[in-house]
Amino acid sequence: MFECTPLVYALGILSAFVGGFIDAIAGGGGLVTMPALLLSGVPPHMTLGCNKVSACLGTCTALGNFARSGLVRWRVALTGIAFSLLGSFAGSEMALRLDPSILGKILVALLPVGICAVLLPPRERRRTTTRANTPQQGARFWLPVALVCLALGIYDGFFGPGTGSFLILAFHWVLRMELMEASATSKVLNLASNLSGTLVFIYGGVVLWRLALPMAAACCLGNWLGSRMAIRIGSVAVRRFLTVSLSLLLLTLVWQYFLAPLLH
Repeated sequence: MFECTPLVYALGILSAFVGGFIDAIAGGGGLVTMPALLLSGVPPHMTLGCNKVSACLGTCTALGNFARSGLVRWRVALTGIAFSLLGSFAGSEMALRLDPSILGKILVALLPVGICAVLLPPRERRRTTTRANTPQQGARFWLPVALVCLALGIYDGFFGPGTGSFLILAFHWVLRMELMEASATSKVLNLASNLSGTLVFIYGGVVLWRLALPMAAACCLGNWLGSRMAIRIGSVAVRRFLTVSLSLLLLTLVWQYFLAPLLH
């Protein structure tokens, strides 16, 4: 049985707070939490379990703030959940047959493009981000929603890192949602994905509850503060933290698939 030292608790709680703060605004909080737990010596399966439990409860907190502020596009979110879960199942099946490192290396090449897209001046995209630009019925509504959620569900099941950030970008660019609405709406799909993963880890008995519960409390606080800041500042906050989240993902993938193999 793994013993939690004061250092493990400190790193777990701090990383859950910071990860929750980032995740509430732009997704990608696991890119902070997971490495911190692994570096502190927590076994990989327990790391996944603790991260899922804390992320699930933290996302509930952020979603509550966004919902009360009227920023969640519920029709998009609820339409997309089924396709997202279907895609996640298909992606998991693909992961059993294909090498995820191929996708990781492709993302290293594509992520700088995504970061540049996030950093484009708002005035160049203002005409594409109004609510009126997103059709609310018929094939022009449900087909793009289905394709976006299915594609990112496949990615989540097959590979996973940065799914929340990619959802925000896809909602913003493909569905032409304003960045704040894209971030808020993505939380519904994040919650569905985290909840299913949490139940799997709880059933498997790999959740280290004495660490997961204080991490969950810290993650809820981080999500609450992050979502409140995003609501107060608006799309500027989402754009800045999307850049942070995607940059963390880029550094993680470069290390995992290019630098780390050279050291072995």
